[in-house]
Amino acid sequence: MRALLDANVLYPTILREILSDLAWAGLFQPLWSARILAEWRHAAARLGDEAAAVAGAEIALLRLRFAQAECDGQGIAAIDLDFPDPSDRHVVEAALAGRADLIVTANLRDFPPRIMAGLGLRAIHPDAFLLELHRRNPVAVRAALEAARARVSALGGGMDMAEMLKRCRLPRLARAVKIEPG
Repeated sequence: MRALLDANVLYPTILREILSDLAWAGLFQPLWSARILAEWRHAAARLGDEAAAVAGAEIALLRLRFAQAECDGQGIAAIDLDFPDPSDRHVVEAALAGRADLIVTANLRDFPPRIMAGLGLRAIHPDAFLLELHRRNPVAVRAALEAARARVSALGGGMDMAEMLKRCRLPRLARAVKIEPG
């Protein structure tokens, strides 16, 4: 399965780490465009120069880890379609260029099912996407969650697994892996 990851799932860090670990484990093939990565860096820059520098380093590492993930999002297939937010057309174009099966995004309202179906795509929230992956391979998903939690802990984050999933807005996944809110 080929999944285009929107900027809003690449940044925040914890969600990106979970998704990239699952991609590395072979549960899906991640895709993005240079513009999506630039949006991530721009969002981080709002927190200051240091955050922008960290985002730049994380982007470089992600590009190294998934050298085949970047696709060109500058086509014209979606140019005449009426998206709620026309600035999101580039996300659809990247998905089409990368022959994605779906777009993982927290902004479902920007990708209407009718338009997406006409393009042979669907948009899915990260919680639903991770739930699908959990149904296919619960061991790999649990391992990715534990690894993300360990990284948070190593960086001095004092949250437990339930809090981490709550902050990532993954309530259905938390229920599926039987983690009760703390």
